[in-house]
Amino acid sequence: VQLQACGGGLVQAGGSLRLACTASGIIFRFTAMGWYRQAPGKQRELVATITPNADTNIADSVKGRFTISRDNEKKTVYLQMNSLRPADTAVYYCWSGSSLISWGQGTLVTVSS
Repeated sequence: VQLQACGGGLVQAGGSLRLACTASGIIFRFTAMGWYRQAPGKQRELVATITPNADTNIADSVKGRFTISRDNEKKTVYLQMNSLRPADTAVYYCWSGSSLISWGQGTLVTVSS
């Protein structure tokens, strides 16, 4: 059972990144998925979630800039991040609503000014 996230990196303000999280060992198509983030010295916070029916919930701080989507065939959830800001710098964690696993290992996103 695993959530494998990738796609983080260093980007300039105004740039874009796409994170991907591939799940294994869970019934992905029936599982809510999402992304959280944790900036240095701050608590982990919700970024976006997506239900099995592809209904989404986006945090106000990223609404209009970030989009969450899922591909059930690939068992992958994506976070498209546009117009990135230095305040978006954080470790981004993939989240699963499965009882078998909740968190992936995290991927670092650094936005330079």
